[in-house]
Amino acid sequence: MDRDEETADKPHLHRNDYMSYYFDKDDVALKNFAKYFLYQSHEEQEHAEKVMKLQNQRGGRIFLQDIRKPERDEWGSGLEAIDCALQLEKSVNQSLLDLHKLSTDRNDPHLCDFLENHYLDEQMKAIKELGDHVTNLRRTGAPQNGMAEYLFDKHAMGEETS
Repeated sequence: MDRDEETADKPHLHRNDYMSYYFDKDDVALKNFAKYFLYQSHEEQEHAEKVMKLQNQRGGRIFLQDIRKPERDEWGSGLEAIDCALQLEKSVNQSLLDLHKLSTDRNDPHLCDFLENHYLDEQMKAIKELGDHVTNLRRTGAPQNGMAEYLFDKHAMGEETS
């Protein structure tokens, strides 16, 4: 892997942590949103570790980047946060597709296979799930209807985090 490949898939690793702790605050108190984003954070951490392990196995170098404060630390509503997470997943998916193209162009079937088996399908599932959440939250009247968001947290998000 060269430097382009080594830095191509490291965007926004900590945003789900920030979202989790935001929804866990006493003045927001949407505990299943908090659990959902914490779970997603752990998933993203595992993904990053797999990539770094692969880089080390292949003799590459890991270029660590500074952890910056997110552009925002208030999400206003569950719908805003889910929509933000959806945009992030789409961005990560595009980065993975770009990395896959780069590895194809450089005739690296091992990296192509790794991305296909460990990331691309999972990204599409995450995008679908988040898109469904956005649609269902909008259908219930969120964010204008706080009760709708509370019930979505209690029932829809509660089912996923159980």
